[in-house]
Amino acid sequence: MKQTVTVNPEYKVFWDYFVSQEKEFFDIVKAHEHAEEKFLDVILPKLKVVNENFFILAGMFSEETAELIVTVDGSIPDIVYAEELIQAAPKLKNWRFTALKPESDIEHSTISMGDHMFTKDHIFFYPNDDENYPDEIDLTFIHEDLNDDNRNEIANGTFIFIDNYLGELNFLTQIDNFRIAGKGEAEKELIPIEKLKDYLNWREREFIDKHKGSKIQTNEDSFSLFEATLTNGFPLIATVNTDLLRWNKKASHPWISVLRIEYKGDDESGFPDNEDYEMLNAIEDEILVDLKPEEGDLNIGRETAEHIREIYFASKDFRKISKILAETTRKYPQYNITFEIYKDKYWQSFERYGIH
Repeated sequence: MKQTVTVNPEYKVFWDYFVSQEKEFFDIVKAHEHAEEKFLDVILPKLKVVNENFFILAGMFSEETAELIVTVDGSIPDIVYAEELIQAAPKLKNWRFTALKPESDIEHSTISMGDHMFTKDHIFFYPNDDENYPDEIDLTFIHEDLNDDNRNEIANGTFIFIDNYLGELNFLTQIDNFRIAGKGEAEKELIPIEKLKDYLNWREREFIDKHKGSKIQTNEDSFSLFEATLTNGFPLIATVNTDLLRWNKKASHPWISVLRIEYKGDDESGFPDNEDYEMLNAIEDEILVDLKPEEGDLNIGRETAEHIREIYFASKDFRKISKILAETTRKYPQYNITFEIYKDKYWQSFERYGIH
């Protein structure tokens, strides 16, 4: 049976409430007085009903336009819901609604925290290239004042600066790995931070051109069975698409999803009983009805051990699979189901199978 993913009806409930109070809210934000108490603290609980991982920022976009920004604080699976919420927003004369923290120009990214400044004059970067993973964007950010005494504070401020400068979506999707260090720890020539956007856009164009048209059909792929014993003595069984793990275009599907289903199972083996085994397979089959290779979602395989079934996917984009897996967690309350989505261009998560 085809799985149906529905739009959250709480979007309309939230916006109907907002419209009923929008004139008062606008006056509060414009006055800059008691905005946290009378606006943010009022709106946020309403928004948490829609999605507990939503957060908000607010301010004046222009003299007569207030802006409400809905952010997910770095949660990849919740991006699609913030975007949907804003797409469902009403058109109001004095309001601008934005999904995710937008990018800003370098001058407006300037912030101060305590005695420390975070500006284009204090922050630099350089890439860390790895010939084994040429498409990964691994960066080191340098703040000239960072030292062992202020490392946490300076690193946090530098992170906020970069997040503000790039915007939330770009920061989450364009950078694979990064670290923040002091000037004395730099291993390469420093690049001015104002060149970061151009660098990332160039790398993204290069990546898209390199993997343009990458598509794979998995109907005739070979699956292999792996057996192992965990350190605690429990057995593990995995079934993985070995042809897919040998594929040389992995980076075209950089978003890895892991769905975890906990079951009671046998106390000695940790494996599911017959009833759970059939249900776990049925859940996976139902998901695969909507996640098709030709649409950018690949089923890598699954592992079963210690009362947990994990199912693995690789995707070109994270939005559709975010909704499919979230709907799965709600549809089967008899199981404790969780999932995570992260970026792994070279599928290093699966190197444990020894297939390259």
